[in-house]
Amino acid sequence: MMTVVHLFHDDPDSLLIGSRLPRRMADAARPDDPPLEVFVFGAAQRRLGRADTDLDRRFNEQIDELLAAGIPVGACITLARADGLEDALRARGLSLVIARDAFLRYSREGATVIGF
Repeated sequence: MMTVVHLFHDDPDSLLIGSRLPRRMADAARPDDPPLEVFVFGAAQRRLGRADTDLDRRFNEQIDELLAAGIPVGACITLARADGLEDALRARGLSLVIARDAFLRYSREGATVIGF
């Protein structure tokens, strides 16, 4: 079993709280707690790699902090390709998969999904 934080919406609270919470969860986790991962999709994914606003910069910094802390962060490869960001997101350390496949895996594994 695992816990997944799913970032979908691109309002400030969803982006900033949703990308900060996994780090706090990891910091408080016990060794026997389920693994944690983050999946960015939809409107939130369109903010990856952007630096147009302070919100974009803060969101991307927090995503990079999750990756630096060893928390797996995934995103949809289809959107990444459509936005021309596939190589850039991979270089940052994001795992790119077809969103459908990620959600099916979460279901099969009985994951707890927390959405923002």
